[in-house]
Amino acid sequence: MRTSRIIMLVVGSLLILIGLGLAAGAAALGVLNANQGEDRFLSVPDERYEVDGHALTLPDIDVDDGVSGEDAYGTLQVSGESAGTGGELFIGIGPRIAVERYLLDVAHSELQDVTFNPFRAYYQDLEGTAEPAPPGQQDFWAASASGSGEQSVEWNLEEGDWTVVVMNADGSRPVAADLQMGVRSDLLGPLTWTLLISSIVLLIAGIGLAVAGAAGLRRRDAAAGVGGGQGGQPGGSAGGYSGAGGYATAGQGPGTGPPAAAGQAAGRAPQTYGQMQDAYGRRQQQGVTAAGATGSGAAGGVTAAAGATAAGIAGAGGYRGGSRGGTAVGVRDPGLSGPRYPARLYGELDPGLSRWMWLVKWFLAIPHYVVLFFLWIAFFVATVIAGIVILFTGRYPRGLFDFNVGVIRWSWRVTFYATRVLGTDRYPPFTLETTDYPADFSVDYPRELSRWLVLVKWWLLVLPQALVVSAITESATVVYRFWGPGAGGASAGGWNQVWDDDGMFSGSRWGQQWPAVTVWEGLSLLSLLVLIAVIILLFTGRYPRQLFDLVMGLNRWTYRVLAYGALMRDEYPPFRLDQGPTDRRDEAAGLGRPVPGPGAGTG
Repeated sequence: MRTSRIIMLVVGSLLILIGLGLAAGAAALGVLNANQGEDRFLSVPDERYEVDGHALTLPDIDVDDGVSGEDAYGTLQVSGESAGTGGELFIGIGPRIAVERYLLDVAHSELQDVTFNPFRAYYQDLEGTAEPAPPGQQDFWAASASGSGEQSVEWNLEEGDWTVVVMNADGSRPVAADLQMGVRSDLLGPLTWTLLISSIVLLIAGIGLAVAGAAGLRRRDAAAGVGGGQGGQPGGSAGGYSGAGGYATAGQGPGTGPPAAAGQAAGRAPQTYGQMQDAYGRRQQQGVTAAGATGSGAAGGVTAAAGATAAGIAGAGGYRGGSRGGTAVGVRDPGLSGPRYPARLYGELDPGLSRWMWLVKWFLAIPHYVVLFFLWIAFFVATVIAGIVILFTGRYPRGLFDFNVGVIRWSWRVTFYATRVLGTDRYPPFTLETTDYPADFSVDYPRELSRWLVLVKWWLLVLPQALVVSAITESATVVYRFWGPGAGGASAGGWNQVWDDDGMFSGSRWGQQWPAVTVWEGLSLLSLLVLIAVIILLFTGRYPRQLFDLVMGLNRWTYRVLAYGALMRDEYPPFRLDQGPTDRRDEAAGLGRPVPGPGAGTG
């Protein structure tokens, strides 16, 4: 049954990918169709083409079998005007074989390639001694125009091999003309709608299959009690985290028990690592020895050897204590200063991570990316509306606040699962609400916000923090600057290959070069750390806990800045790296793990 759910998830993701590709194609064709309008052509710029021979031929046009000119699948337009004084220009489209026969042993040039920025045409010159008859006297042309002034030819595509010929009307040489070429097709509109409808159908089917597969996996996981701490699994032993995302302690059965805040209120032993630190520190300050604290330590995850002067803490997820410089590790770090920030990021490492599943999580998360794409558009709109309301009332509308926090929460769960942490194999839920998922985000709802800060904090005050976040999350960029060819040149080991005005190679020299830049983008700091962690996981079966704590700290910093820039709080994000599953300040306040239920945060 689980295999079928995974197949549904994979097939749904494939359909979503195909649907997105068709949607992109529909968008591109729609733009082209809008640009050509009813009577316009999609044209290249009007440029001057000059050759020494009797004729200029454009690249051959190969039209597939079954295409009839009456069907108007596509129309080719070639227009131009002679650049010679008082000359008459001929433009014709004819069968390739007939054109080759007409220009046999006639000096002419074939257009091979053309660039428009800057403009340069590349020709292949064919020698000959024969003088061609005037092109207008030939009867093989499918479409032609001749005369002084601007000439234009429009021709409906038809099966066969065709060639466009530009000549002086009298067949003389050289040929110089200002030409423009364009195409249009009446099929672009119907094809756009076909691709669009197909993409919608595939996206709906793909999202449905993916969501059904993911929901089935979640139901199966919940029924099986995944991470419940049974049979010696993590979460059932002393000091272990439960797979449901809470903190399990010794003496507890499967699951997490009450939230930390509730546990404190009921007088129970502390349940989180930070709370254990605080409780142990208070006992130390009151003169309670570690040996005398063994009874309460067993319930809270603290273990101590009888008579030992330094206590060790077996914290959640493998935090262990010892002695350091004569001070018990369990004592609250004196350097842990500053108030807690009202935006909280939580994430707990799954102790049973698969060695290889991180290779495909990004693919399995595609259904989430599709939904989040639209959610983030709504997030932007809601933030703009909230900013206007704050400017006049000083309050963030609660409904918009809860929605925006939910969008960030959803994104964080997907990020934790698929990209910037890879800390769990549990598939993220499709919901804005807090759940038992081992990753969560919440923000305390502000009773009042500054009206004037809303004007500057999202773009000016956030700049120093944005620089730090960019250093954490943006890819490292290496710019390699070198000297390349200028106009009319081609680089060859730092030298310019110089071409004369007729496109003929005339030698090499140094100079007339322009600076060229090659940009190489590597991994961001955050991505590099995660990559190192999962490579270690691949070979050892363990995700390094210290790396996980550091990755969580970096993510916590970025999400605090996101909450501030989204106008959710007026408190400036601290310049500090709070590592670990939660900020220990939050744990000390009983907020180490957001409580499942409606709402975005505490009121």
